Amino acid sequence: MKRSRSSRSLLANGSTTTTTPASAAAPLNPLNPPATPVAPPPLPPDVILPPVVGVPPAQPNRAVARQIRGPQSALTDFLASKNINANQIRVDANNRRAAALVAQQAAAGGNDNEDNEDPDSEPEPVPVRRKNESKAQETKRKKEEEKAIAKIKASKKFRRQRKQYGSEADNTDEDEAARAIFESSMAPLPDQLDNCELCGKRFTVTGYTRKGPDGGLLCPKCTKDLDKEEGSALKKKKTNQGRARRKIQSNLLDGIYPGAKDLMTLCIETLAKNVDQADDFGDLPPSLIDRLAAILSKKRLLNPSTFNLFLRPDFENVTVYDGAKLSSDDYIRIFQIVPKVKSVRLRNAVQFKNVVMDHLLATTVELESLSLHGANLIDDERWERFLREKASHLKVLKVSYTDGHFGDETLGVLAETCPKLKRLKVCHNQKVTDAGLLHIAKLPNLGQLSLDIYNNTSSGPYVEILSKVGRGLRTLSLAAAHYVDDTVLSAIHQNCQNLSKLRITDNEVFTDQAFANLFTDWNNPCLTYVDLHKCRHIVANEPCENPEGVGFASLGFEALMKHSGRTLKHLNVNSCRHISAGAFEAVFASGKNYPELEDMNLSFCQFVNDLVVGCIFRSCPKLKTLKVFGNFGVRDVRVPKGKILIGVPNALGMQIEGIDDHDEATGHVI
Repeated sequence: MKRSRSSRSLLANGSTTTTTPASAAAPLNPLNPPATPVAPPPLPPDVILPPVVGVPPAQPNRAVARQIRGPQSALTDFLASKNINANQIRVDANNRRAAALVAQQAAAGGNDNEDNEDPDSEPEPVPVRRKNESKAQETKRKKEEEKAIAKIKASKKFRRQRKQYGSEADNTDEDEAARAIFESSMAPLPDQLDNCELCGKRFTVTGYTRKGPDGGLLCPKCTKDLDKEEGSALKKKKTNQGRARRKIQSNLLDGIYPGAKDLMTLCIETLAKNVDQADDFGDLPPSLIDRLAAILSKKRLLNPSTFNLFLRPDFENVTVYDGAKLSSDDYIRIFQIVPKVKSVRLRNAVQFKNVVMDHLLATTVELESLSLHGANLIDDERWERFLREKASHLKVLKVSYTDGHFGDETLGVLAETCPKLKRLKVCHNQKVTDAGLLHIAKLPNLGQLSLDIYNNTSSGPYVEILSKVGRGLRTLSLAAAHYVDDTVLSAIHQNCQNLSKLRITDNEVFTDQAFANLFTDWNNPCLTYVDLHKCRHIVANEPCENPEGVGFASLGFEALMKHSGRTLKHLNVNSCRHISAGAFEAVFASGKNYPELEDMNLSFCQFVNDLVVGCIFRSCPKLKTLKVFGNFGVRDVRVPKGKILIGVPNALGMQIEGIDDHDEATGHVI
């Protein structure tokens, strides 16, 4: 039997439903009747049933009527039952958005129209061009396009933009120019179709679709190809800009200021870039060889092969600024190739181990200066052997980052075996205590002393050292002396009479009055280097309050500049936040002059502002760099030529170099 087509029956409430003829259904089983009643046979088209009063409208049988297949949501099912097409909804919404965009652009151009134009009129919405549209739709679209084009032609904005689409010789027709503007604003929106500008392929527009060279849209394949062509050039441009900024900051850290470099510097940098091709440094003086070593270490180019260039039998000084890539055998070669070496200075010398020290003890080398940074694998036994067997000629000893070695016992041996020692530096040490510091007082010829002890120390050992060797000291550095009190400052005032460099940092006990007493009537020549950073009062809940006058503040700052201002070259008062604005203005007031000051760090001093910085530039003619990190009062200061202001907290940049010498000078950001 042939299956009859399903027909549409009109129900009493006027709704329609699709029914399936009985012949297409499965045969009925009287013992197992179907759960869904069988639909009646279809009625002729000319028969209309009258509405039945009191009977609710019939609901269509979805499962039988539409034969739903596949994963469909309930919303899709409901819309389909109401003859609503979701695709059509999306297309209509896109059309409305496109029409609103054109209306907005035409309204913006209409603001410049001549007086005869109605300002309240709005352009008619123009739908986006669609494929397979009917003649009626095409006619309607063309009429709306003509209205929009007429609106564009009537605006003054059209006259200003006409030159963008060709000169009068190339395009004299206003209609063509107006249509060009109209079409440029009618780019397809996402989920619409368009042709690729390059290959002409039809594709779906998305939010990531890219414009082509002529303003059209590109398909994904052409977009990917164009990104490959332009990606390398764009990446290279960004990389070069970042490299230039890093280079400027790197030069500042090295003391190289913006401007033309001398011929010697250019030659050294060229040699450093091609050091792998060099066989020997020839007759270069030691100062230039030292600069080469610094440049190579900074660029991480110092390795066992390039290290041979710095080892010659006639050398007396060997300097390694970064020995991270060198092995123990490389350090042993120093004493094999350079038997006359007198000074060895090694930084990041992690591989300078016991085996290297054993080799040194077995040679005839007589060192006068030894500086080891990061050699934390030499035990206390080797240190004591070295001091007893090789330290009789030692004049300079610098030991940093030794971790759990070089403790109190080693300092005791040092006081017994190094009578000629003039310079001692023990920094970042974890083992020395108060008992070890007392041994330093037994070094009578000591002229330079630098201490940075991690263990908490008291004031007594420092006072003892200053009372015994203070008169001969020219450099005194007490870093991270957190709990040392005013008695140390008093001992410096009484015993130190030849200091030129003073560093006391990271202290929260010294008082401002004690600093003022130190620099007042001090029988010591004027200082050239002063570093007092982080000597300040620390209270977390009230950081700006300082009722007891703790730290280096206004009184100490005024006394310091009065005592050493005329010879001071380097000043660091970073984080000394209790120096008042009045103290800065009084020290750098009109008529005050500090002729030798070259480098100053006033970072995180809360009262430093534009006025203070301007007074500093006026009072310090030789000033090269001024650091003002964290000072938000510095906003729009005028920077004279040849001076660099670093750390300005603005969005333009952190380094500002002056370009004019006059009072009305301005700065530009690099």
